Amino acid sequence: MSAETWKLTLPCTRAEAEVLAEADLSHLDPAPVLNVSEPDESKPDQWQVDAYFEGRPPRIALRRVHELVPSARKIEPKAVPVADEDWVSLSQSGFDPLEAGRFRVRTPEQDVRPGDFIIPAGLAFGTGQHATTRGCLETLDRLKREGKVFRNHIDVGTGTGLLAFAAMRLWPAAQATASDIDPISIQVVRENMALNGVRGLDLMVADGVAHREIQARAPYDLVVANILAGPLIAMAPRLAAVLAARGTLLLAGLLDTQAAAVAQAYRRERLRLVRSSGGEWPVLELRRR
Repeated sequence: MSAETWKLTLPCTRAEAEVLAEADLSHLDPAPVLNVSEPDESKPDQWQVDAYFEGRPPRIALRRVHELVPSARKIEPKAVPVADEDWVSLSQSGFDPLEAGRFRVRTPEQDVRPGDFIIPAGLAFGTGQHATTRGCLETLDRLKREGKVFRNHIDVGTGTGLLAFAAMRLWPAAQATASDIDPISIQVVRENMALNGVRGLDLMVADGVAHREIQARAPYDLVVANILAGPLIAMAPRLAAVLAARGTLLLAGLLDTQAAAVAQAYRRERLRLVRSSGGEWPVLELRRR
């Protein structure tokens, strides 16, 4: 190892763990790798987050992680050095292999079989461990089984690129685009494309669909946006504007308690809710009226 490894451990709730599982802290230096776990299965709402830093983290980095755990606000965030070990592999050991529909997602350290998507845990949102990513994969799989054909799709806020990769596998003849506001995420997607042998995905750094090339490629018959409820509501006019007349819009990253507000924002743009996957982290499927 080139630097000593430090770890910050905080208790958290299950709901916080769901968010932390894919929190993007790539702007921090050093950027931590987060691992959430359930130490005691008999206490389903008592979870734990471990933040691993390569090198002693500054106070600002500890505060940023601490801010993501409101339930631990009375606990002072303190990092401690840990034994010299493969800390990335250790942090990834908490990521269970994922099967969602026809898709299997693994980290490089796990048992990888032909056809698996390989997504390292780390800097970008969308490893597949979060329920929203899993729900999107299952929804894409269902659309394919229902005979849907898409010729031009975009993954908005792509994170690791996983959902774009899945759509490309299902509809290989389609034009494929992915965007993210974070340049680091776009670099992560490029690395994941090489790792998974993906070719033909056009990547753009953009705030949603605010990019000249994204606008030029519109309309899209499939738009996937796995972000957060607030940005989804704010982006409703822009996402609706690039959706084809009979296109499909998938929205995720929202809690079930936020679904009505998100759906209402798109109803104002003349999109109707066709289906919600249900559960704590639903995927909303919408089409133009």
